[in-house]
Amino acid sequence: MLSIVVTMGNNNLIGKEGQGIWHLAEDEERFRKLTEGKTLIMGRKTFETLKEILPNREYVVLCSTGKLKVDNPNVKVITGTYELEEYADSDEESFVIGGGIVYRILIPHAKKMYITRIYNDFDGDISFPEIDENKWEILDREEGHKDAENPYNYEYITYGRKN
Repeated sequence: MLSIVVTMGNNNLIGKEGQGIWHLAEDEERFRKLTEGKTLIMGRKTFETLKEILPNREYVVLCSTGKLKVDNPNVKVITGTYELEEYADSDEESFVIGGGIVYRILIPHAKKMYITRIYNDFDGDISFPEIDENKWEILDREEGHKDAENPYNYEYITYGRKN
């Protein structure tokens, strides 16, 4: 099963020039817990922006040219979305973590979305697709805790695909 995990600001903004544009310590910890022991699916540019390869996760990186070389047994480079069928058809949850193009391509195949919505305007150039309320329903909402390490108003929203 494919699930999407994404953090976005107002206007569905998710990044600028291939980089994140905010820091929420609580959201980072939530991401680590949510994805522990799971597969993370991302595009090449997103992979190249990672500060570290988190332990106890499998990484699947979409690279259309196939030229990306990674010397790590937990990282698999694929050239096309057809190679993701085993993850989409599995009962095991795998997480699509970006970037913008990968979200647009894979959102029709996702069953759940874990969204951290930051209620703040940011300057950026990468956005998440609009969520079609006819196709998605809110399963859970939880307000985030604003403090020194989490300087914005935000909430966690979990969506499930409607049948």
